[in-house]
Amino acid sequence: MTDNKVTTDNKVTFDMAQIARTVWSHRKLFLKVWIITFILSCIWIFPQPRYYTCEVSVSPESASGGARGGLSSLVSSFGIDTGGMVSNDAICPMLYPDVFESTEFTVGLFDIIVETSEDSLRTDYYTYLTKHRKENMLLYPFNWTKRKIKHFFKPPMPPIPGKGGKRFDPFHLTYEMTELVKGVQNDITCTYSKTTDVITISVKDQDPLACAILADSVKAHLQDYIIDYRTKKARNDLEHYQQMTREAYAEYERIAAEYAAYSDSHFNSILSQDNVKVSTLENEMQTAYNIYTQYRTQEQLYVSKVQENTPVFVTLKNATIPVKPAGPKRMIFVAAMLFLATLGTGYWLFRKELKEWF
Repeated sequence: MTDNKVTTDNKVTFDMAQIARTVWSHRKLFLKVWIITFILSCIWIFPQPRYYTCEVSVSPESASGGARGGLSSLVSSFGIDTGGMVSNDAICPMLYPDVFESTEFTVGLFDIIVETSEDSLRTDYYTYLTKHRKENMLLYPFNWTKRKIKHFFKPPMPPIPGKGGKRFDPFHLTYEMTELVKGVQNDITCTYSKTTDVITISVKDQDPLACAILADSVKAHLQDYIIDYRTKKARNDLEHYQQMTREAYAEYERIAAEYAAYSDSHFNSILSQDNVKVSTLENEMQTAYNIYTQYRTQEQLYVSKVQENTPVFVTLKNATIPVKPAGPKRMIFVAAMLFLATLGTGYWLFRKELKEWF
């Protein structure tokens, strides 16, 4: 191969004409490399399952610091006094993306019912992920062998039932469930805009209908999760006062029945002790009624407090069934592989000259 470098007064220049002639003389090599690269790229990329993406955007109401509560909390962490603008909510909108990364939140998504447009499948998200997701057929033998090796050394465990009637226990997951949770966290993401206080939920899935259903369901699941957190204390207090109200009313009815029975049986009595007994029972009945009304008032107060603490989520962008797949970008992938193959072939042709040049 001729020298494609010209040295003039310790300055290196390149003979582009000679480089072009060298490339042209090896045009058949480039053509072979391009054909082989094109075929291999197509064999690899076309069996890859297509996937779709769907996004929804919501603007959540802050707990007490207004729409800027989350930003005020961030500012205050640097020692800047924000006055009364700091939100008292421990899970402000800025932390919603961290909620998505929690195992408890992700496991709660497995019971979502999804449908597919391809085969009209209707099942829960966990079954859909474990039994109905497609994979690259070229990788199937390798994945099958990998699973068999893992099962040989560590047999699969059945899902551990959760507590309180829940299907899964996020505190104690099997190895398969842990890997599944990681995959879901990669497919379902949440981002927060500090400038607009907008939460954007993005879902990636192989079926367009399932993708849209998941995006809408995840948004609803997030709303329920935040509402449950915001109203938890008020609901616990409400349940407490509801129980106390029921007990106070039962006590009032018991004393009222005893008072009525004693008054009827001693209606014409002139004995002082009977009159004292009637008066005592009447006072006890009035006291029990006063206690009942107090608990009833507190119950109504906490009904209003639950409603007050329930946040409002304004949907800015609804979930829609995607029309075009988001990936894989097959033509871009093939073009990128051809470009890399061209660079590699060129490096191989001019490897000696490159060592001298650099």
